[in-house]
Formats: sequence, structure tokens, C-alpha cells
Amino acid sequence: MGLLDRAGARLTNHPDEADILVVNTCSFIDTAKQESVDTILEMARHKTSGSARKLIVAGCLVERYRDEIMKSIPEVDAVVGTGELESILEAAGLARPTAVVPISPFTILTSTQVAVTHPGKESQAGTHKHGHQESARMKGTGFSPYIQPAEEDGALAPEVKFRPEGDLRESQGRFKRDDWQGATHLLPTYLYDESTPRFLTTPKSSAYIKIAEGCDHPCTFCVIPNLRGKFRSRRFESVVAEAQSLVARGVQEITLIGQDTTCYGEDLGIKDGLATLLDALARIEGVRWLRFLYAYPNRITGKLLETIAKHDNICKYLDVPLQHASPSVLKTMKRGAGADIFLKTLDKVRAAVPGIALRTSFIVGFPGETQGDIAILEDFVTEAKFDWLGVFSYSDEEGSGAFSLDTKVPKRTIESRKRRLMKLQQSISKNAKQQWVGRELVVLAEGESEETPLLWEGRTQFHAPEIDGKVYINDFAELGADVTELQPGHFYKAEITEAHEYDVVAKILAGPL
Repeated sequence: MGLLDRAGARLTNHPDEADILVVNTCSFIDTAKQESVDTILEMARHKTSGSARKLIVAGCLVERYRDEIMKSIPEVDAVVGTGELESILEAAGLARPTAVVPISPFTILTSTQVAVTHPGKESQAGTHKHGHQESARMKGTGFSPYIQPAEEDGALAPEVKFRPEGDLRESQGRFKRDDWQGATHLLPTYLYDESTPRFLTTPKSSAYIKIAEGCDHPCTFCVIPNLRGKFRSRRFESVVAEAQSLVARGVQEITLIGQDTTCYGEDLGIKDGLATLLDALARIEGVRWLRFLYAYPNRITGKLLETIAKHDNICKYLDVPLQHASPSVLKTMKRGAGADIFLKTLDKVRAAVPGIALRTSFIVGFPGETQGDIAILEDFVTEAKFDWLGVFSYSDEEGSGAFSLDTKVPKRTIESRKRRLMKLQQSISKNAKQQWVGRELVVLAEGESEETPLLWEGRTQFHAPEIDGKVYINDFAELGADVTELQPGHFYKAEITEAHEYDVVAKILAGPL
């Protein structure tokens, strides 16, 4: 979106008004692929019946089905893979601009100005896969041209190196995708940096920063490495510069993301890279909340926990997608460990950071999973008492290591196990949320509830954006004001007054803070 804007396009949230339609896809699990395809077909109908001249498909579906997309959907004019982001200009028919872009050219939009769809909102690996539907319309005939050297607009710089682990796994065939329909043999190597133009489509107070791309882990349920390439970190200074730029524009909550943030800096030779980065970002004046997603369980170091505990503005929140608790299932997943080791890890985390909120996700129905394995998982969930928990049905993905396994679990059994586990967690969550009643917490007000304008919604530091429960705000009397005077994107002191399975109700005590 940033590249298109800099080249003269105007974004619109009305596809029927657009000259150019862009669908940014996900291809990780079946439901995400289906939603992506449905969106492409919907945009194809807009093209044939409306004013759109071009339909462009971008993202992970292109990496996997490049040829099939062009063959099966003739309305598609161009495809842009995950390593070809700058090709969006050529695909849209825009000439590469010719002037130099200033450092950190961020353009911030409110969330109501850009249409966003979410094919595959959260993956079975516990990683967000946001697919975006964008519509672009040209701003007349003139646009501000610019040129950026390849090293500055996100291309792979000559000095970038990969982790030895990634190089080893590549030699072992981990990233192989020869059988995919039209996939290029070269893995994506793209990384954006602080000078890459982008739009901020989240609420004005919050922003995500991607600190790394790709993944080297051998998990047999996952094709992300094949789609995204080997793990590679952004430069330390680049991430800090982007954070400073965002804060200067009013952002107060920063969420660091990547397929594996806990490996950050290993390819750059930075010891305890994520902890070091968090320490630097937490010192930026104006950063009120700082968090990261996601933590690989065996990379939760003492230094990382010490850093989280040390800074008040680092959210006391940790998302650790464990995937299962049965040692036999985890071994087949090529994850390792098991319930006993995980419980020791959780004890270490809670001891180092008292009051921390813990989130995890599990896959049920992995090939070979038995009722005994599910019993181990249920016992573990009961003992671990996670604050937030997601359960995903196993998706049999061609190209994954598990695809060739013969011991598939019937879909009906998978769904039954999923329901049982979620019902168990519901009870745990309800009891835990009851302990919140009477607590005074800082709440980020996000806006009116979709249910009624008499309620507002918000989050505490213990809620990550979009994935956890909600704080419903129903009492504003202490402010001496009514609901209309609450301001979205501002922080307030609140008291929790009611608790439900996943959500809580609060009254505002003071603010904005």
C-alpha cells in the first residue's frame, strides 16, 4: 500500500470505484486458501462488472499456485509473490518513481479508510496470517516520482547472512518446493526497512513492526518456510528507527511480529537479540506498551524474561505456541519436549515475571494422535492454567512433512477433540477472570462496541490486539462525562466490575492518562 501510494495511487475501500484491485492472500491452511480464492473470485466479478481495469493477486497463494492462478482465473492480470513486493508498481502499470524518498516516509490512515479482509486470521502455528484486500485508484495524471537504491527499499542487501541452522536445513530439503505449481525455485529474500513506505491501517495509537521474516524450524505441520524463505532479521538500527518514526506520529503501542521473533539477531551475530532490541525500544520516550509475538518455547531465555520484568512499558504478556503436550505427538511434529518440560518453563516464566499473562495455541488431530495423547494434553491444560488459549484443527497441507503420514485422524474426531479442549479452557478462563474483579488496570479505549453504542471496547496490557478477550466499558460516571466524551486510542484507569468466560466489564476511574 505504501509503494502504491508513493507512486501516485489513491487507496479506496470501495472496490466498485477502483481502477486496480489487489488481493493479498494467505496459503497456510485450507480455510485461509479458500477464503483467499473466494476473495479473488469476488474481485474478478467487480472487474468484469465495474470500472476496474486490473486485478492483481499478491502474497503466499502466489508462491504456491502461481501458474494455476493465472490459468484458472483469466481475470487476473498479474501476480506478486512474497519476495516481489516492489513488483506491485509494474503490475499496477506504474513507472518506478525517480526522486529520493525521505527517511521513514510513513503515511498514517485511520482504520476506516482502507478495506482489509482476513483470510486465515490465525494459523495453526499460532502466527497471524493477515490477508488484505486493497483497492487502488489513480490520483489523476501526476505523481511524486522517486528512486531508491535496492539496498534501501527492502531488497536483500549483500551483507545479509542466514543462520547456519537455516543453511543446514536447506541442504536437507526443508525449503524444497519443486512440486508446487509455478513456484519459483529461488526462495523469497525480501525485507522491508525503515525507509520503505507503508500505510498504518491499525488504529492510530497502535502499530505492528515486523522484525524478521522467514523460518528455519523443521515443524512437519507447517509450510511457512517454503512460502517465506529462510529466517532473516532486519537490521537492529532499522527497527529502532521505524519505532521512533511511529512514536513521533502518535503511536503508543508497538507489537513486534515475525514467524519466529525469539530468533531475532542470531543471523546478525547479536547475542540475546530480542532482549537487546526490547531493551532499546522500551527506552524510546512515548512507548507506553511494547509486546512481541511469538515465543518459541526453547528460546525463552533468562535475559529475555529479565528484560520483560525490568521495563514497566513492556507488556507482561507472553504468547508461546506449544502446539501439543504429548511427547510422542511433538516428536512427530519435530517440535520436541512435552508436558513436564513445558510446565517447568511456565514456572520459570511466572517466577521471573509475576502476574504475566500467558497465551498458547494447540493443534488437535495431528496424524497418529491417540486418545491417550489428548488425555495428556487435557491434563496439561488443566495444570498450566493459561490465560488465553487457541485450538486449531490439523490441516493436511501438501508440501508439509506430515502430509505423507498415513495415520490421519478422522475430521469428526478432530472436531470433537477441539470442542472438548475449548470447553475445558472455557471453565479455566472463567475462574481466572473472576479473579480480575476489583482490580484497577490501565485500559486502552478502542471505540464503540459492535453490540451497542452504549458500550465501549478496550484492552489491557494482558490482551494482544485482535486475538484475546475484550474489556467492555459500561460506566463513565467517575469522569463526570458520558460515553460520547471517551476518546479512542487513549488510555484510562479502570476498575474491573464483572467477569465472564473470556471478557470482563469495567468502569472508567480516570483519564485520559
